[in-house]
Amino acid sequence: MKALVYTGPETFDYREAPDPEPGGDALIRVAHVGICGSDMHAWAGHDERRPAPLILGHEVSGTVVEGPGAGGRVAVNPLVTCGDCAACLSGRDNLCGTRQIISMPPREGAFAELLAMPPRNLVPIPDWVPTEKAVLAEPLACGWHAVRLAGQALDRPIGGARCLVIGGGAVGLGAALVLSVWDGREIHIAETNPARRGIVARAGDFRVYDPAAGHDPEDVDLVVDAVGFEATRALASRAVRPGGAILHIGLGAAAGGLDIRRMTLQEIAFIGTYTYSASDFQDTAAAIFAGRLGPLDWTEIRPLSDGARAFADIRAGRAAAPKIVLAP
Repeated sequence: MKALVYTGPETFDYREAPDPEPGGDALIRVAHVGICGSDMHAWAGHDERRPAPLILGHEVSGTVVEGPGAGGRVAVNPLVTCGDCAACLSGRDNLCGTRQIISMPPREGAFAELLAMPPRNLVPIPDWVPTEKAVLAEPLACGWHAVRLAGQALDRPIGGARCLVIGGGAVGLGAALVLSVWDGREIHIAETNPARRGIVARAGDFRVYDPAAGHDPEDVDLVVDAVGFEATRALASRAVRPGGAILHIGLGAAAGGLDIRRMTLQEIAFIGTYTYSASDFQDTAAAIFAGRLGPLDWTEIRPLSDGARAFADIRAGRAAAPKIVLAP
């Protein structure tokens, strides 16, 4: 099969690679695979969990060509969990102690023509939904999971809440779309890329602005930080109201920015949120299939062979789309 192989910092090789050995897994012909921030982090050489050489990519849709459900189109939950530990049995399977994720050893990722996955990780795609929309189930599930956790932490319903989402990439925009489904009253999105701001503003009833220009919202009930740098955590700390909540998804940098004193004195909840549970993924896919998250027409699709250029364009700020999707 052809694959885009990460071979070292900021380096890909588009080449022949061995077909996956499915064993008891289903074999999937990849139709679309999204570029995630964690892929960017690995490509830059900043993720020791993803050593070269390795096939990255974990946002996947495709068609089963071998195994249960052969011939059917599927969205792929990339988290492989044991199903038996306390976390799995309590519905928090994203915290499984032995979880694996494709694009991290021992499982290769989906920047390739073929992928092997356990059948339980596959969600059938209805006939009326194209695979380029179904591939967004993974990044949007991160936002779905975060908003669900926020609903448990806030002292008032999300319906009617004032919200700030920091970052207009696919995870941040996805969180904003989910907040709309949950009837958030006022949803601000902070995005520094001017071209992306225009795309994000057309995706829903959002108040999109440039945080570098000031005029940040104040006293918001809920902040979703989908970036995770010192500056964005500082913004979250300033913007949230007493008794509000900060949901932290972004993995930009490990430390700095939080106003711990204010969070303590004003009982502000801070929740780290990682990926999603299997039920969150299924609920997100169902919302996509039902059209509840909008037309999802804000992606840019490029051939897998152009993957190296796509990464470079994202890094240089030349990519306006919230999500670039590759097609093998």
